[in-house]
Amino acid sequence: QVQLQESGPGLVKPSQTLSLTCTVSGGSITTNYYYWSWIRQPPGKGMEWMGAITYSGSAYYNPSLKSRTSISRDTSKNQFTLQLSSVTPEDTAVYYCARSPRLITTATVRDADYWGQGTQVTVSS
Repeated sequence: QVQLQESGPGLVKPSQTLSLTCTVSGGSITTNYYYWSWIRQPPGKGMEWMGAITYSGSAYYNPSLKSRTSISRDTSKNQFTLQLSSVTPEDTAVYYCARSPRLITTATVRDADYWGQGTQVTVSS
């Protein structure tokens, strides 16, 4: 059984960089041919796919967030990390990490088969 767990600060100040880590257990992030994504849901809004890193280390990003987003991984720890720069209060959301058997988009986030429980991040001074 694959399990994902998000971790990171719950409060970030405007203009700073948000950094979250997803720790995966029960499966390797290098296993063919899975994609490991970050997804967020702002209060009162739908889910938004932010980007993903593949089993081979390639990264894909939502074009609307690409300029501020970086996803990397540490295979020795079986973790992948999200960094979102220049945050504003509009980046306040519950952030999820998830696994999918193919590349997903905002429209197809429900195709992810394993999800973390989500972590609340608030951007406020």
